[in-house]
Amino acid sequence: MSVVLSDSPPRKPRLTTARAPLTERVQVRNEWGEVSETSIPAERALTIYLDKREIVTLMTLGAEPELLVLGFLRNQRLVESPDQIESITVDWSLGEGEIGEPGVAAVKTRAGSSLPMPRSAERVVTTGCGQGSVFGDLMAHIDDLRLADARITQGQLYGIVNAIRLQESTYKSAGSVHGCALFQGEDMLLFVEDVGRHNAVDTIAGWMWMQGLDGQDKVFYTTGRLTSEMVIKSAQMGVPVVVSRSGITQMGLQVARRVGLCAIGRATHKRFLCFSAPERLLAQPELARV
Repeated sequence: MSVVLSDSPPRKPRLTTARAPLTERVQVRNEWGEVSETSIPAERALTIYLDKREIVTLMTLGAEPELLVLGFLRNQRLVESPDQIESITVDWSLGEGEIGEPGVAAVKTRAGSSLPMPRSAERVVTTGCGQGSVFGDLMAHIDDLRLADARITQGQLYGIVNAIRLQESTYKSAGSVHGCALFQGEDMLLFVEDVGRHNAVDTIAGWMWMQGLDGQDKVFYTTGRLTSEMVIKSAQMGVPVVVSRSGITQMGLQVARRVGLCAIGRATHKRFLCFSAPERLLAQPELARV
């Protein structure tokens, strides 16, 4: 497997490794009155402080909180390069008290970095599946996005769908989470789950920065629907092809067409719908009959 590295790898920020348990066992009672145990996904509040200034609280599983924070800052256009960040320190112990009490992610910038601060200083709590962006007008920048002239074959698409089907996941054991993955061809580079699809894509964006990867020959997969924000975030990562087992919204389709991104939805088994940039999908209809 080959990877594309940036010309001059940026200085990497120092990250803690504050991975939290992803599930919890609980007692349930079924329709017959029988008591048993099952797993449910964890959900935690994480408040991000940028140079000691509170900017947002995210709800997350806590699988890769440092990468989530880095990707969030990237996708909200609060950080232009990872070398502006000196460290990201996550501490869950502050959130072990009352229900909903958040853990803390302290982001420290490097000396001399000049980062834009959010227009609103009020604390904002985002839901897992609701609007993930809280700062800036991402639509104002879409015309600046340029995607590489990349393609995906129908065979590669089927390989991606099958790889997701075989992937061990929190969803299979506990449900109630979204999954996202980054592929190069049919090779899965990273699989991430969280309570919201926006958290999962932000985590992948943070991982790509830490690895020095661009998205020009990558494919992004999500279990969630393709909203305008999901499409914009994928394009900001430089990823030209996005696949979802769900559908696409009207605005998501408008944005995909505007930036030339190939949006493929309803992708299950051998079925799929290509909503935009069909020239990026090399059709092999004979494979659909196999």
